[in-house]
Amino acid sequence: MKLNILIFIFSVFFCSVISAQNVPFDKALFKERKEEYKAAKEALDEGHKKFEKGRYDEAIELFLKANKFNPNNADLNFKIGRSYIASYQKDRKGAVPYYEKAYQLDPNVDKKIHLYLGEAYHLNGLWDKAIESFQIEKSGIGKGAENEVVYLDKEIYECKNGKELQKNPIRVFVDNLGEGVNTAAPEYCPVITTDESLVYFTSRRSDTYGETRDAADGEFNEDIYVSTKQNGKWTKSKNVGTPVNSDNHDATVGLSPDGKTMYIYKGSNGGDLYECDYQAGVWTKPEALNKNINTEHRETSGSLSFDGKTLYFVSNRLDLTLGGMDIFTSKKDEKGKWGKPVNLGSTINTIYDEESVFAHPDGKTLYFSSQGHKTMGGFDVFKSVYENGKWGEPQNLGYPVNTPADEISFVVNANGKRAYYSTTQEGGFGHRDIYVITMLGPEKPMILNTEDLLVSNVTQPVSDLVIEPKIPVSTNELTLFKGRILDSITKKPLESNILMVDNAVNQEIGTFTSDKITGKFLVTLPSGKNYNITVKAEGYLFQSVNFDIPPGGDYQVIEKDILLNKVSVGMVIVLNNIFFDNDKFSLRKESETELENLHKLLTENPTLKIEISGHTDNRGSAEHNQKLSENRAHAVVNYLVTKGIQVSRLEFKGYGLTKPVASNLTEVGRQMNRRTEFKVLSK
Repeated sequence: MKLNILIFIFSVFFCSVISAQNVPFDKALFKERKEEYKAAKEALDEGHKKFEKGRYDEAIELFLKANKFNPNNADLNFKIGRSYIASYQKDRKGAVPYYEKAYQLDPNVDKKIHLYLGEAYHLNGLWDKAIESFQIEKSGIGKGAENEVVYLDKEIYECKNGKELQKNPIRVFVDNLGEGVNTAAPEYCPVITTDESLVYFTSRRSDTYGETRDAADGEFNEDIYVSTKQNGKWTKSKNVGTPVNSDNHDATVGLSPDGKTMYIYKGSNGGDLYECDYQAGVWTKPEALNKNINTEHRETSGSLSFDGKTLYFVSNRLDLTLGGMDIFTSKKDEKGKWGKPVNLGSTINTIYDEESVFAHPDGKTLYFSSQGHKTMGGFDVFKSVYENGKWGEPQNLGYPVNTPADEISFVVNANGKRAYYSTTQEGGFGHRDIYVITMLGPEKPMILNTEDLLVSNVTQPVSDLVIEPKIPVSTNELTLFKGRILDSITKKPLESNILMVDNAVNQEIGTFTSDKITGKFLVTLPSGKNYNITVKAEGYLFQSVNFDIPPGGDYQVIEKDILLNKVSVGMVIVLNNIFFDNDKFSLRKESETELENLHKLLTENPTLKIEISGHTDNRGSAEHNQKLSENRAHAVVNYLVTKGIQVSRLEFKGYGLTKPVASNLTEVGRQMNRRTEFKVLSK
């Protein structure tokens, strides 16, 4: 009964506004406008040809010319609406007035007109009208069309979700990245370095490599572009050129947190993922990922974990998928090869498509787009957090981040306060532009201690930050450590290996390299671990830094240049990851990685002789500190001797409180004074 009333109201509404009848494109009706009719009919016929070939953008332009001459043709209005919905370049929201006009002129213009109207209303956020249209369409479905009923029920469900989400919008700013990045051509699929210094993205501009076009839609092929942020603004973007771009489609899908490894999509073999590395200022030739990742099916998205050991990727491989495109993981084996894929399971994946996976460098947050879960239409962006050994229920990021249209290729910066994606908005440079989303909320002021906490002689974990009283704010639990590796004398940039170890379990987390040309590095450190960061370069003494980041630690950025010293007599290096209990001289387990670094240095330089020295702060008596420092230095020597280093190459000495490097009036200063060092005695 209720549905019959709905249909009656719907019909009365449209009948009441009909002001014209359906006017065919019959030249007999336009005898006094022969030339205009001829031009309009030619545009109409050509538009039909483009429409049948799927060239909807071109069809729209031709149909609009014909519509200007005869705006009261039901079929033409209907096809304009269909073209807007299917168009790659045009705003799909433009379909509504043409569908409505087509229905006004002829309620039987198409047997699925209520479905099409519902879809157009849905895209415009006209939730109630969309639900009414879908219900009317559903009422006319006969037996044996269960799939259509399922589809309509899902559309109605999405409209109800959208209605609720729109009532409670999240507080965000959405800003265009500007003319440095966006053009009249479509720009999409942004990927960023963790510190937001670089953005790579995909575009279909006329300067695409080889200036080749796609035979299917006539548009230029996809190429990858890059822009850098300088003084808070994005510079004019450039085509990254060969070997990354080719004369085929080349699209961005993922970037490692440090910007050194990029994953791209190529349309070959049904759609595969490729990997290329940034070395010595240039990108290497993209190499297809192995058969554990790429199949004869489609692989469309990839994202690397913060430690570089796990790849999250999207595939529709029929043997493992739960339905459509699913998200998988693969781990690197001991040889650095990607292993067998594992489906993330039904908590993340649905019977519908999942796309555009992004693993945040905090090590526990996954962002992805899905047509399932509690979406408000098309693909929505969801967030899931890995806790207690499992992925949490995905949460819709809300309106206006999500809309009734498709939201994909969503990436988030280090602190979780900004995200980038591609969308269509009024005032943009083209149909699809790249935008930055700023999550609003009270800021958390943070003041670093004025003393330099990252000089080579910090012996305790870098944890004594001075922080103002806490203000609740949603930020990711992450420390961003960035800077340059330089020669201590010449200040020349060095290509160095950066080893990240979990001190608590003496387990390597990841290995990275600094840039050969600039010496720059970027390491992300999720909270909840005690980290040993060791920097090594051939011909230089290693340097180490310690970070003890408790669970729930606040987001912070620490920028520091690390100076490496060549092996030379008299050179002194602080062993920042040697640990003793308070007032004890037994080496703690967390010291093992640092001790092994020292052991390896002595093994690789068999004539090197060193002195191990211990130092304390000024608390306690001078005599006690002297003895404590000697015993600690001796403990290090004993470890090295047990590892096969000749005792004749080792000396130890305690200096107690006699050689402070900082004031003992502050805890930070006392931490710096409590240290273990080694000095090169001879080469």
